[in-house]
Amino acid sequence: MINANSVGNRENTLHSVGRRKSSVARVWLKPGKGDVEINGKKYLEYFDTEISRNKVIMPLKISGLTSAYDVFVNVCGGGLKGQADATRLGIARVLIKINESLKPLMRKYGFLTVDSRIKERKKYGRKAARRRFQFVKR
Repeated sequence: MINANSVGNRENTLHSVGRRKSSVARVWLKPGKGDVEINGKKYLEYFDTEISRNKVIMPLKISGLTSAYDVFVNVCGGGLKGQADATRLGIARVLIKINESLKPLMRKYGFLTVDSRIKERKKYGRKAARRRFQFVKR
């Protein structure tokens, strides 16, 4: 489990949270050489698709801080796509804590937009959230 103590010096470490569907990503940023570690693995090993990999590091690329900070992420819940989106939101939020002038840039690329869609709950008298039981004529 990654926490602020395992990341290192608390004075130089910033923390933020990103969410998407049922995924929650807790992100720590500290000055370093540009390593991105997710649940103890390199992000290239953790995410299986190139789209998800690019999505995670895009806020760092856009801001030009790819090699200036080490990123440590603890992500849980949901699937890999939701986890990638949650991680991207968390990284963008931490970068704004570092430099407030990055906010319009992050907003322009949609990195701060929270996609709050979650699975709708099952209703009584229904087979699922909206699906009804099959109608029997006879």
